[in-house]
Amino acid sequence: MLMHSRQLLRVRSTLVLCLLVTACSQQPALKNNTPGFEGAMPVDFSGSWERDYSRGDDVNGVLGGLFYRLNRQAAQRNPGDPRLGSATPGISEREASSILALARLAELITRLDVLTIAQNEYEISIERKDDFTMLCEFYGGVAKGTTSDYGSEVCSWDGDQLVSHLILPDGLNISHRFAISADRNHLRVATTVSSSATRVPFTLTRFYMKFDPPTSEFNCIETLSMKRVCSTGEIVP
Repeated sequence: MLMHSRQLLRVRSTLVLCLLVTACSQQPALKNNTPGFEGAMPVDFSGSWERDYSRGDDVNGVLGGLFYRLNRQAAQRNPGDPRLGSATPGISEREASSILALARLAELITRLDVLTIAQNEYEISIERKDDFTMLCEFYGGVAKGTTSDYGSEVCSWDGDQLVSHLILPDGLNISHRFAISADRNHLRVATTVSSSATRVPFTLTRFYMKFDPPTSEFNCIETLSMKRVCSTGEIVP
């Protein structure tokens, strides 16, 4: 999946603002050693998808559950730890701040309401309304990875689930896992953000429903003299 430089800069800027108190290390480039497949792609994700707000994670609920689990784990390891029961149970304030930053970043990059997915023999294009378009490329059943000044990116298949992996500098990793229901009417997208600043990743799950986008009432053509011309009736060039 290919991210434009402007969006990558925005994601990196968000992380920098959130993790000013942390010390991040440079992340090595992603190795394109994901398993291939034979024949057609395992699943067809094509269609228009709109967010199902009746399902999915609430960021505060996920944070609360995560800190609760960390508290229980810390209690089992160090039952006398004075930090147990605090707002940052069993972890340092720096790591707690890093987890909160990951949560804010995950919420930011999963805010979109509509996904439009086009798929052919070699590519899966995921158009996200008001944001960048993601692109997965597979040739001969093998994913084609990309590397730029902003990071490394490659897609893979985990059974019938499509997974994108993005590694940015400063130890930030972002993955999106797409899974479709048996009737192909519902889509689940689990987004995981992790950082070298903390051992704890953060995952948010969103659900989408397939819908038929409305047909435009306008017919448009491109002209040399008037550029783009649109009308509700038939257009004669």
